[in-house]
Amino acid sequence: MARIIFWEKPGCKGNARQKEILLASGHELEVRNLLTEPWTQETLAQFFGQRPVAEWFNPSNPQVKAGTIDPAAVSAEQALELMVQEPLFIVRPLMQVGSERLAGFDVQQVHNWIGLALDSVGPRDPKNCPCVTTNR
Repeated sequence: MARIIFWEKPGCKGNARQKEILLASGHELEVRNLLTEPWTQETLAQFFGQRPVAEWFNPSNPQVKAGTIDPAAVSAEQALELMVQEPLFIVRPLMQVGSERLAGFDVQQVHNWIGLALDSVGPRDPKNCPCVTTNR
């Protein structure tokens, strides 16, 4: 069992499903609001590690979906600036266990990191958020 700090967008159905999976797997959650956290570029960068910058972005963000922001064409510094200004760009959830951090909810990656009761995942991929992220 891990104690996870879990940053979410309140009301997000995808984040609700992810929390259900974590709880069913025996983990303890400390839930925080991704949108009101006082993020800095340095703090956010710790969640992304060596992942490509395009994977840092929430693909459901309206500006990303519309092509106004092309995550593949943004530098790491630009991405972090955008995300500090507008946290809805950040892929969700952000999670922390001890000093280790992770962005997004790839089932296999989370399972390898802290363990999941894979039978609790179900048929719908919890990585893909069904939310429309038009407002805070």
